[in-house]
Amino acid sequence: MKVDTERSEKPNVKGRNASGPFEPSPSTFDLQPSTAGDPIEEAMRGILSDLGEDPERDGLNLTPERVAKSLRFLTSGYTKDIDEVLNGALFEVCYDQMVLVRDIEVFSLCEHHLLPFFGRCHVAYIPNRKVVGLSKIPRLVDVFARRLQVQERLTQQIAETIMEKISPQGVGVVIEAKHLCMIMRGVEKQNSVAVTSAMLGVFRDDRRTREEFLQLVHPSRRD
Repeated sequence: MKVDTERSEKPNVKGRNASGPFEPSPSTFDLQPSTAGDPIEEAMRGILSDLGEDPERDGLNLTPERVAKSLRFLTSGYTKDIDEVLNGALFEVCYDQMVLVRDIEVFSLCEHHLLPFFGRCHVAYIPNRKVVGLSKIPRLVDVFARRLQVQERLTQQIAETIMEKISPQGVGVVIEAKHLCMIMRGVEKQNSVAVTSAMLGVFRDDRRTREEFLQLVHPSRRD
């Protein structure tokens, strides 16, 4: 059997060979990632098709773009730098009593189902010669809320970051939230509220400080 040595010496592989620059065959591009558009948009079109919808019909033709923009906003906390958010807003003040920012609206996405959970966040700390600008606390909450989250981790991250960046005597954080993953699906409990807390420093060690915080969060509640 005669072997075509000319063809065997010029294999169609990626790179260069004796004949000069590689000219890929059409199948070569099948292995390359698409650069035609936003990958989230492309994935969303596929999801709509898998659900039995027509992603090109009126009403859905712009949905992939909207979803991509929405997801990038709702997860924008991944790109935030804590030091830039605080922006040096630490001030020396002769004050060693509790500072509380209550009823901060919080919106996040459950990392298990990508469904929202939302509610209120209460943050308190006792200064150690320095206080932080009040507006920085809600901004800090947003940094961690705008990620794929579980409420327990979100609560702890807020508390630990304040403890690290402000160095107070202690921090207390409470989040009360409703989760659509257990309201509109699953157990479908419409009035359920998840409550999580993180207590660090004197809030953890001193019962009176902890009780004062909880009393200020819910002044109408009595033991």
